[in-house]
Order: sequence, then structure tokens, then C-alpha cells
Amino acid sequence: MSALSALEMALETRWAALWARMAGRGPEQVELLDALRRECDAHAVVCSEERVIVPNAYDVELAPAVHAELVRHGSRVGRALTDSLARHADRHGYEWAGPLTVHLCRADEVPNGRYRVAGRVMRHVSARAFREPA
Repeated sequence: MSALSALEMALETRWAALWARMAGRGPEQVELLDALRRECDAHAVVCSEERVIVPNAYDVELAPAVHAELVRHGSRVGRALTDSLARHADRHGYEWAGPLTVHLCRADEVPNGRYRVAGRVMRHVSARAFREPA
């Protein structure tokens, strides 16, 4: 990564944190974006110098109270997370293994205020591919 790319990434992170605070989002939302980016980076597969493939389907497991709060905002939250992850991949030159999707789901075993992020490769992504926990 060149020095200019590192500077650009640092500035974007700070800018996103500033906007998050101004828009009333707490540090938890910024942490969630960072967790998605780390999951993406951690599962990147280098196929050649010009081609790096990353998972395209991400599950974000949330505590029931947090999930209920985010669901009230409709699809805006999922769209914002997906857009942020897409920009991250563009900056790093990643290719998706298929259409990108981020799915927010409720998980009773996740402590309130925390979350779990898991990425995987799905060739054909649809809303039915994600199943809600029982």
C-alpha cells in the first residue's frame, strides 16, 4: 500500500467517524463497519497479482435489542453497510465472489451492545439464502 493510499484510508476513517458522531450514530456503528472491513480483509484470497477475491455474503449477528433498533430504520442500515464495504473493496482492488450483500440478523446468544460478523462465499445471493435464527 502506498503512502498516499494509507493517508486516504486514514482520512476516510476519521471523516466517517466524524460524520457518525454528527449524525447521532455512536462508536458502535463505526466499530461494526470496521469489523466488516476486517472480515473482508481476513478472508481475501490472492489468485494473482491483479486478482484478489473476497467473500460476497456477510451475516451481522446482533443482540435482540440492537437488532430491533436497527430494523426500525428499514433497509437504510443494510444499504449503508453494503455501500461502505463496497467502497472498501474498491480501494483495495478486491473482486467479489458474487453479488455483495450484508444481512442483519438477530442472535439471542450475542450480548447486548455486541455483534458477530461472518463472511462467506455465495454464488447466487438472494434474500432466501439467509435464514433467520429459530
